[in-house]
Amino acid sequence: MNTNRLNSFTDGVVAIIITIMVLELPVPKAAGMAALKPELTLFAAYALAFIKVGIYWFQHHHLLQASKRVDGRVLLTNLFFLFWLSLVPFVVRWVGEAGVTRDTVVAFGVVMLLCASSVALLRSALLAANDADAPIAKLAARGRKGQVTIAAYIIAIGVALLWPLAAVAIYFAVAAMWLVPDKRFEQLVD
Repeated sequence: MNTNRLNSFTDGVVAIIITIMVLELPVPKAAGMAALKPELTLFAAYALAFIKVGIYWFQHHHLLQASKRVDGRVLLTNLFFLFWLSLVPFVVRWVGEAGVTRDTVVAFGVVMLLCASSVALLRSALLAANDADAPIAKLAARGRKGQVTIAAYIIAIGVALLWPLAAVAIYFAVAAMWLVPDKRFEQLVD
């Protein structure tokens, strides 16, 4: 089967995840900017999570653009990916309510690690479902961002046990790395 339905389904789930995250942001009871101060931690967690979900969305889009077909294994690994991605609003809310603590930062990192790992599994499933001449086969031979991401999350989870804010800095660094566009996708898919 082609990739259109899977892409559309994932787009819808990602839209719901982002909507849930924004609906979890409390509206201040008082007027004025000072009323936002107690929610700055939650807003920062939301901003990071929004960027991460957006990155996973366009990464997923690129993977499917570079693929010609999907099979049952791809569908299952995509659901596995969406399961972990759907937990992002939960950990964002926990950070917002409990603050930047060892446990909340570790939980955020674990969810991000599982999202990144599930994307790696999805990439493998797409490689297996496509012929050697599919653009994804050419893309798979290059680039190490995914491996660096997984390693960074593992390191950040360990760092969070002692220095939660240092782990948050690693999470932001990983997001910044992914914000640099990967021209290979546009060149191979166009």
